[in-house]
Amino acid sequence: MEPLSWGEIVLRILGLLTPVWIGLVATIALSIAFKRRLGLYGKLFDSPIGMVGFGLVMFWVFTAIFGAMDLIVTHDALSQSASMKNEPPGTPYSKLIGDPDPDAYPFYLLGGDNLGRDVFSRVVDGAWIVIQIAPLATLFAFMVGITLGLPAAYYGGRLDTFLSFLANLILAFPVILLFYLLVTPEIVATGIPSYMAAVMFVFPILFATVLLNSRYHTRPSVRTPVLAAVIAVLGWLYLSLISERAGALEVLPSWLDLFDIPGGILVVFVSVVFVNSPTVFRIVRGIAMDIKTRDYVAAAQTRGEGAWYIMLWEILPNARGPLIVDFCLRVGYTTILLGTLGFFGLGLPPESPDWGSTINEGRKLLSIYLHPALPPALALLSLVLGLNLLADGLREESLRD
Repeated sequence: MEPLSWGEIVLRILGLLTPVWIGLVATIALSIAFKRRLGLYGKLFDSPIGMVGFGLVMFWVFTAIFGAMDLIVTHDALSQSASMKNEPPGTPYSKLIGDPDPDAYPFYLLGGDNLGRDVFSRVVDGAWIVIQIAPLATLFAFMVGITLGLPAAYYGGRLDTFLSFLANLILAFPVILLFYLLVTPEIVATGIPSYMAAVMFVFPILFATVLLNSRYHTRPSVRTPVLAAVIAVLGWLYLSLISERAGALEVLPSWLDLFDIPGGILVVFVSVVFVNSPTVFRIVRGIAMDIKTRDYVAAAQTRGEGAWYIMLWEILPNARGPLIVDFCLRVGYTTILLGTLGFFGLGLPPESPDWGSTINEGRKLLSIYLHPALPPALALLSLVLGLNLLADGLREESLRD
């Protein structure tokens, strides 16, 4: 077989991404059709900038999901072929290895890297790693920041002073240095990240418990069964998250453990939560200190509402606009941090197809071969750009509220 031209490469990639285009078109069409019923999310589609950002983000979300389902990837992201080392895009796979797997895709669409791995498949698989870690880690950081930031602002006094001091202490460290300290093998071997996970992963349970208890505190017949069910489910998820086979914490037997999270991903996840939580705390604290002086908060206090009800059902909903915008921006920052960690070879295993590791591998021969480093770099750029545009669109619409 002859090598593919650039036009043929583009057409084949577009064809492989058919499930992504279908999912993207269906999502946008349904969102536009029902946008008047979807609150701030629906108003996003009145903003051209927001729509472009949403499209870029959802493109990579669907690429990650369908890639994980093996509907897009053409080769195993970790398999190596000595004859495909640094081969250019469109090189026939069967022509070079002589006796190929009959089910293998016949081309390396974006070429091979310095170990003979398919660059296209590694970019797609790398999207799944980013989509797994960045939004969830940012969400956990928001759970920590909100759970601590609201009472610090509402009660003030010594509690505010103590929590603000802890946040400032963590923020005093440069982010990259703090990441480096948390993911180095010597620190990981001590089990410190596992114990940090055990502490920080409690906050979503606390948040959900206090949220439901404050909402249904006058209806004990509803509150008790709902809380019991939520705590049981979240507790099981919590124990599955922190339990590691042959690790520092093994709290569940294998038949009860829902997740088998690789150690490298858990360490990076915990590091992201730990680094982002103090910043979220300060943002939530600042917004809450302003909102707690409003008349509707005073009215709730006059009605005799509890402190947590006021914090979670009066203050927090009115802070959602800035927090949603910051969430989108922070996912972008986290994506960059993950790429930076991978670039320096920290946290995730060296063979990981995450974009940072792939860029780091490709840069070693960048003066000779552009194709191993350029696709993951453009993927990282486009996802972060999409998140920033999405945040701009949400900010623009939230200001009109």
